Amino acid sequence: MPKKNEYGLLIDYEYCTGCYSCQVACAQENQWPAGMSGIQVIEVVQKLPRDKAYLAYLPFPTELCILCAPRTKKGLEPACVKHCMASCMKYGRVEELAKEMSKKPRMVLWVPR
Repeated sequence: MPKKNEYGLLIDYEYCTGCYSCQVACAQENQWPAGMSGIQVIEVVQKLPRDKAYLAYLPFPTELCILCAPRTKKGLEPACVKHCMASCMKYGRVEELAKEMSKKPRMVLWVPR
C-alpha cells in the first residue's frame, strides 16, 4: 500500500501524439546529452488485417526519472508534465491518481522507487 504522501505520474497514453516534448523537456531540465532522458517515448506499430496498421506512442519513465524532485519541492510540476502538448500526463498523489485511473483502461500509473 502506498504511503499517504507518495507522488506519482499518471499517463493517459491513448492521447499521446508522439511529439516527444516530454522527453526533450526532461533532458533539458536535467542538462543531459541527447538520447538521455528520464522518460522515453516508445513508438508501437501494430499490423491489422487488410494492410492497415495502428500506431501508438507510449511515454515510459526510465530509471533516471526522479519526477523532477527539485521542481516538485518548489510546488512545480515535473518538466514532462508541464511540457506535454497533449496534456496526457498528470502528477499528483498516488491515491488520487489511482482513483482517476480506475475510470479509464488505457492509463499507466508510475511511482518512482
